[in-house]
Amino acid sequence: MFNNWFRTNKVAMVLLTIVRLYVGYKWIEAGWHKLTGGFDASGFLKGAIAKSTGENPAVQAWWASFLQHAALPNVSFFNVLVPYGEFLVGLGLILGTFTTFAALMGLVMNASYLLSGTVSTNVQLLLMEVIIIVAAANAGKIGLDRWVLSYLRSLFHKNTRSEAL
Repeated sequence: MFNNWFRTNKVAMVLLTIVRLYVGYKWIEAGWHKLTGGFDASGFLKGAIAKSTGENPAVQAWWASFLQHAALPNVSFFNVLVPYGEFLVGLGLILGTFTTFAALMGLVMNASYLLSGTVSTNVQLLLMEVIIIVAAANAGKIGLDRWVLSYLRSLFHKNTRSEAL
């Protein structure tokens, strides 16, 4: 019942737009600061790895192992991926373009930050992203998804009809 309300109700659509714009602003702001101010993830990665030891580790060993053996050796890739990923997630949410996918990618980044031992606003953003994902297309109806998704649906249906012939 509640899920249906999120996906179909016009009041929910307006509330979701407000949430979407807020989350998008937080992402685009974080990405812009990294893009314009210089960004190096190596310090963050080393700090997260260091949090995996001791009596009460904040980072689980399996995640620290991933960071140490996959992320840190490829830090130059993450130095590009993180700022552009944050900026594009924010842009997608603000414009309401591929909203569900943008929220999913934001959720993945927030989960990565949380697994790395950083709390900040990641929990709140993650919860709002879950709501956007649950709402699916209704979250982007006041946005470019209104036209983009209908255009993609028409292309898909046109292609499936032509294949059936």
